[in-house]
Amino acid sequence: MFKTILVPVDLGEVGAARPALDKAVELATASEGDIRLIYVRAIVPVTYMEFMPPAFDQEQQDEAEKKLAKLAASIKLPAERVSAVVRLGSVYNEVLDEAEKTGADLVVIGSHRPSMATYLLGSNAATIVRHAKCSVLVVRA
Repeated sequence: MFKTILVPVDLGEVGAARPALDKAVELATASEGDIRLIYVRAIVPVTYMEFMPPAFDQEQQDEAEKKLAKLAASIKLPAERVSAVVRLGSVYNEVLDEAEKTGADLVVIGSHRPSMATYLLGSNAATIVRHAKCSVLVVRA
């Protein structure tokens, strides 16, 4: 059924992603598919970069990769069926690009309960649902 399942994760709120991860593992197990985790780092505005230490960007990348690798190792699938990537940019653009690049046939994304703010401003999950070329499953906590 689903051979490549992409799961966006916010490393600042891993608990919020747990229901989506659990559902992705369930689907991957049933279809013998692979899971690809993605974390998208926010771009620090150029005006702030002059105040950052020279190695700031690389340190942030390394730390995110380490945390994501630890999360990937905790997934109850064979290691060769789980991969992870850290990208830099806007969440929905990077998730959609990764889905296309990897040939994902499903994106499983966790979402908070909608609030008035998300109805007015939109959310990453909503944008991914609207623009993905593959199926998207939104899992609410």
